Amino acid sequence: MAIRTTIEAKLRAAFSPERLLVIDESAHHAGHQADITGTGETHMRVRIVAAEFNGMTRLARHRAITELLKPELDAGLHALAIEPAAPGEATRW
Repeated sequence: MAIRTTIEAKLRAAFSPERLLVIDESAHHAGHQADITGTGETHMRVRIVAAEFNGMTRLARHRAITELLKPELDAGLHALAIEPAAPGEATRW
């Protein structure tokens, strides 16, 4: 299964988001390191709005997501940009 698909499934199961985008930004990072060609799933951006984030600090939200996705990070996901929000909070996307 593709990393992007796995990330989406895990986030949906854990947070029941009302909005979720998982964006593969790997192509934008080709050549930044010798082993990053832009063809694999190495750089992901997560944009998520979920009620579970109500009352959580930004840091706590990031920690919850990175803990959930630790297996993907350990398996070679090089970078994970996270843009979490609770319902009603402003987003830039």
